[in-house]
Amino acid sequence: MPTEAQRAGNAQDIRLEAALWLVELQAGGDDAELRARWQRWYDTSAEHRQAWERIEAFGANLRQLPPALAHAALAPRASRRRALKTLAVLLGAGGGAWMVAESHHLPALAADLRTGRGERRQIALEDGSRIHLNVDTALDLRFDGQVRRLVLHQGEIHIVTAPDPQGRPFFVDTPQGRARALGTRYTVRSGVGEAETRVAVHAGTVAIEPASGEQAAAVLLPAGQQTRFTAQAVQPATATHEKDAAWTRGILVAEDMPLPAFTAELARLTGRALRCDPALAHLTVSGTYPLADPEAVLDLLAAALPVQLERRKRWWGSVETRLSPA
Repeated sequence: MPTEAQRAGNAQDIRLEAALWLVELQAGGDDAELRARWQRWYDTSAEHRQAWERIEAFGANLRQLPPALAHAALAPRASRRRALKTLAVLLGAGGGAWMVAESHHLPALAADLRTGRGERRQIALEDGSRIHLNVDTALDLRFDGQVRRLVLHQGEIHIVTAPDPQGRPFFVDTPQGRARALGTRYTVRSGVGEAETRVAVHAGTVAIEPASGEQAAAVLLPAGQQTRFTAQAVQPATATHEKDAAWTRGILVAEDMPLPAFTAELARLTGRALRCDPALAHLTVSGTYPLADPEAVLDLLAAALPVQLERRKRWWGSVETRLSPA
């Protein structure tokens, strides 16, 4: 029977294959033979189909990946390690604009824990702490005898820390710096290529330390407060609300939210392809909506507001829904 580590490695291999298939299809989408080979790969297993659905969220980030690398990594016996080794060689050689612009996506593809489009997970850590991973999130676990550390490459996590018998501190590191828990329930959000990290504290206190070290002391953020910080400084705190963490309960809470903003958030949290006509910006949405049934939410909007829904099926099977004036 395969070990947990072997199963995790196989899943990572399949995710990378899905990413590389996406690159090839974007480069040669009119190639019937290529699409037939992709279809055979897609039909091979449920794991392949699930990986494909997840990797669609990264499509925009992977468009500039060199197709030659995709060909090499998809060859017989190609492995995740081989593909990543090839990437490392390309990066070391400084091979062009893609390496400069896109190399920051590589850690996310190889992260210990990941969620894809519309996927949320709850993880119990070895110390008793709990993490909720929001959609499109990637992080590494770095626990040892001295520290408990999470490295958030992208996305959003909600953490409930547990007391540690060994007295180890609990850190969340992002490209902008560190958020240290002081008996805490809090949310951290950081996007690929973004210059800021967002932290909201729901219980306890979080100490924020920008990466540059220019700030003399850590900034303490108490419960009920949220802030953003860059590698250089922490912005003034503002009030936070429990509704901001409603995604951990599988719901979206809106209060007079403009319809385009609501549509964008629903798309982000469910993984659905949604487009809203800017002409609908004067319409607002309020209420509590289940993320598990986005089609029902869309139908409710169409029934309550002067909008019409147009659903279009993409060639690879997913559906895009457009909201326009009725």
